[in-house]
Amino acid sequence: MKHETDNTQLSRRQWLKAASCSVGGLALTGLAPQASQAGLLSPRIAHFPPKAKRVIFLFINGGPSQFESFDYKPELKANGGKKGQNKGKLLAPLYDFAQHGESGMWISEAFPHLAKQADELCMLNGMTGPSRAHPIAIPMLHTGEFKFQRPSMGAWVLYGLGTENQNLPGFFTIKPTRTFGGPANYGSAFLPSTFQATRLGWSGQSIQTASISNLQSQHGLAANPERTALALAQKMNEDLLGQTADVRGVIDSLNLSEQMRDAVPEVMDLSRESKATLDMYGVDEKSTDDFARQCLLARRLSEAGVRFVEVSTTGWDHHSGLDKFKSKAETIDKPIAALLADLKQRGLLDETLVLWSGEFGRQPETQILSGKETLGRDHNSTGYTAWLAGGGTKGGLTHGATDALGYKTVEGEVHLHDLHATMLHLLGLDHKKLVYRFGGRDFRLTNIYGNVVQEIIA
Repeated sequence: MKHETDNTQLSRRQWLKAASCSVGGLALTGLAPQASQAGLLSPRIAHFPPKAKRVIFLFINGGPSQFESFDYKPELKANGGKKGQNKGKLLAPLYDFAQHGESGMWISEAFPHLAKQADELCMLNGMTGPSRAHPIAIPMLHTGEFKFQRPSMGAWVLYGLGTENQNLPGFFTIKPTRTFGGPANYGSAFLPSTFQATRLGWSGQSIQTASISNLQSQHGLAANPERTALALAQKMNEDLLGQTADVRGVIDSLNLSEQMRDAVPEVMDLSRESKATLDMYGVDEKSTDDFARQCLLARRLSEAGVRFVEVSTTGWDHHSGLDKFKSKAETIDKPIAALLADLKQRGLLDETLVLWSGEFGRQPETQILSGKETLGRDHNSTGYTAWLAGGGTKGGLTHGATDALGYKTVEGEVHLHDLHATMLHLLGLDHKKLVYRFGGRDFRLTNIYGNVVQEIIA
């Protein structure tokens, strides 16, 4: 059949090619992890009344130093230069700390904007993890496991709760890392593919040039032929449904693809925001612009009903160059503070759980590289800092502590599995009951571990 110039007559082969590369291709790129009202991602009833409805995960990739940010160590400062427990010398914190808010929370001068939100933060100074190696720690943070591919935290949340907006993806990841797990960190593994994240950009790419593939037809098809191509693809999928339930995720994805093609660009359009809001986040400011846009997108997506949004920032692996920590903190300080303030003023913070965490923290002594002492810190998974905000957590609380010099947790330990269990609990999900049968056994995000940290729940 001749391909007419008005694109209204196409061969069956051309229809299939168009479907796979345009509207149909949405499912393959993870753009459309959605369902109809009876689909996989329809809203579900939680195990018990939730305190939070959604999650924003701020991933600080590389392992940020707690000694320059949120863990006040006066004894480390007093003993700087003395012999450490390992190979290096004790390295005093590079910045001054002060107490902020009614809670008197200790925060370093590297985060002056976030310090104003101290009473919204639930500081976890007793975090521990299973490994101080990036290739293990990053997958563990995202999926709870590293030995073989498991569903990501966002995928588990979608599996348990579905999503509120059937015109948008239920799980977004903004500028994720390509390394140390890469797509597996936001994938669905053995869960249906409809639970994986939609990816916007990659680490190292400007957010202004980032886009989602296959939102629009790449073959010049007009609306009517494209809908016909979609109908053909869906008819073939329905025929397969009787043979395998695995195709249900594809059917559900394609059912919403056309609506999403309009809804996604709309929610990502920052020009709809007021100048005051853009200025509050630091949009168009040299140091903050990129991360400010990511945080503002996270708020817009969450406000629109997206269940889980992850925002990533890289460059926090300070084995050397720790004196640049403050300038690095400047890139995220104002945007994150604005995100918290914006969520609160819109009445969204109480039902939005915000997590700030790296894959681990740093050591209290200088880094030794090639036999030489450098101004940096090595990895530390036995005692580090993360924080939560909103979503039913106790604002202004500092929970847990490391020893006086900051080598390891000695009080209020929150293991990574405990963090996952607690986050699911705040969303109304029992981590022991959120299971999926695969390969003859039941799997869950927390494996066979995890305890809910009741002390941090409001």
